[in-house]
Amino acid sequence: MDGTAAADSKPGGSRTGRNLPAAVAVGVVLGALVILSLYTYKAAFLVVALAAVGVGIHELTKALSVRGIHVPFYPLLAGLVAMVVGGYWGGPVSLVGAFAVTVMVLLSWRMFGGPIEGYVRDATASTFVAVYPAFLAGFVPLLLKPDDGPDRVIVFIAVTVCSDIGGYFAGILFGRHKMSPVISPKKTWEGFAGSALACVVAGALLVRFLLDGAYWQGAVLGAVVVVCATLGDLIESVIKRDLGIKDMGTVLPGHGGIMDRLDSLLFTLVPVWLLLELFT
Repeated sequence: MDGTAAADSKPGGSRTGRNLPAAVAVGVVLGALVILSLYTYKAAFLVVALAAVGVGIHELTKALSVRGIHVPFYPLLAGLVAMVVGGYWGGPVSLVGAFAVTVMVLLSWRMFGGPIEGYVRDATASTFVAVYPAFLAGFVPLLLKPDDGPDRVIVFIAVTVCSDIGGYFAGILFGRHKMSPVISPKKTWEGFAGSALACVVAGALLVRFLLDGAYWQGAVLGAVVVVCATLGDLIESVIKRDLGIKDMGTVLPGHGGIMDRLDSLLFTLVPVWLLLELFT
């Protein structure tokens, strides 16, 4: 996220309104948790991912309820677990099968769990959450499964985070031209350029030295990531504006909710998995 908003009046606030010290501290803790789980027993990372996405689903269902849209949390949580576990031990076929069964359960659950009025609205929203974030998160185990899976996950997370970092500082220093004032007033084209530079450089270096790939492959991956991460961030902004909320939650000081951090990651996950399958 980047921007040129006026300085926040709160202690520790930045020009983008983010509490930077808190955000950095949370980022360091989350980064350490990711690295520790990946390089001790890599399946433990799935537990971390499930916990994060599970909280994200809870935030999203709660946010939808503000508009009177009823989405069942527990069937979605069970579907998420089935997709992630199925993807890790059964591959893409099990992931797709678990997703299809999850949608069937959700449609049936709403049919017997409420009045006929509003069925299409609630069932559509439930299917939406089954896709975003649950199904997209099901590609985490596919990325993790190979022998070099932990390194692939590090590349995925690090390059995506570089989009946020590069955009944040470039937006503060140089941001003048708004990218989409209606959707995200703080996002600028200068910030996007900073994101692109950070992603391409990080992608080239990480793919070369962690995955023994070519510099150009990492640069291509970085270019794809910056586009997808920006789209993911904008889509999350659209959802929040449509629902009339500022953040999805408050669980992460300096960041907002879990979904406010997962938006870019979820939207870059599948393209990164595909590219690494091709390149490595």
